[in-house]
Amino acid sequence: MLKTARALSWWAAIPPLTAVVLAFAWGRPLSAPAIIIVAIALIAAVVVAVHHAEIVAHRVGEPFGTLILAIAVTVIEVGLIIMLMTSAGSGPSPLARDTVFAAFMIVCNGVVGLCLLVGGLRHREVEFHVEGVTAALATLSAVATLALVLPAFTISAPGPTYSEPQLAFAGVASLLLYGSFVFVQTVRHRDYFLPVDTGEDHHADPPTRKAAWLSLGLLLVCLVAVVGLAKIEAPAIEQAVVAAGAPHAVVGVAIALLVLLPETAAAVRAASRNRIQTSFNLALGSALASIGLTIPSLAVASIWLPNTLILGLTPKDMVLLAITLVVTVLTVAPGRASLMQGAVHLTLFGVFLFLSFVP
Repeated sequence: MLKTARALSWWAAIPPLTAVVLAFAWGRPLSAPAIIIVAIALIAAVVVAVHHAEIVAHRVGEPFGTLILAIAVTVIEVGLIIMLMTSAGSGPSPLARDTVFAAFMIVCNGVVGLCLLVGGLRHREVEFHVEGVTAALATLSAVATLALVLPAFTISAPGPTYSEPQLAFAGVASLLLYGSFVFVQTVRHRDYFLPVDTGEDHHADPPTRKAAWLSLGLLLVCLVAVVGLAKIEAPAIEQAVVAAGAPHAVVGVAIALLVLLPETAAAVRAASRNRIQTSFNLALGSALASIGLTIPSLAVASIWLPNTLILGLTPKDMVLLAITLVVTVLTVAPGRASLMQGAVHLTLFGVFLFLSFVP
């Protein structure tokens, strides 16, 4: 009991500490040690934000809980993208494309593959509702194509970009698709997204109402801290990438990995408990929110941003997107999977990471 209380106190103490770091660092020139402290505070704010979102989600219950997690992660992702874009100055920016595509590949190959591998090793074969997973995958395929593929082929604006009317249409269409999916997930066909009954009960007691409200307040503090600390840390991140001689797309990969790390841990924990449906809700819901909410948010933000959004993928990335969608469809079609499918997805994830550093 004492150990649990100490853990809770740490989770509650970190958000105010990150807010203090933000207050002291804002608008001041920073030394190298100060930049390191800000980076640590940024990582801590992201991890703790998702932790408190999980507490709120647990209180709300499935499938609303995974929806809360997805929205929290998207807010963090959009904040990081906007802060890094504005710090880089005006001009065309592929950061949004790189981050959204990285999130898609991390979720659909890295997270899904790891969950299937862990679940397959522990339970031999895992089961899930085909109806729910295919609904998420169909929506994700449409939104990903609309946001990341079509801009490379339109001719109204030069380069792999949308014109302003096209971007507005893509944002509205993405939002409508995401809204339709949320309606199906939470109202119309809620049973499609509930965990399959495996005869095992691993549910912990939900947190109290007071604990949930406290976590909601701390979550909001963390979200503010993430956006502010990202603004402070952005120049140092850009300089580090240049100094390392890495492709600029690595910045997007780093943002996506940072944002999705805590949620990945939650999905893997669910898979180890033979609740692969919850893992898929988290994984595919995150990928869908990453595109379906991020693109509309950036479309609105582009009114004030000095940057042109480069959204169209390169041919190499289109191939990776296509093979990921095909493999994922084959994985979920039978309604059950084993570690073999996990190995395939993790191999594709390895290919994506390697080609990000060695394009």
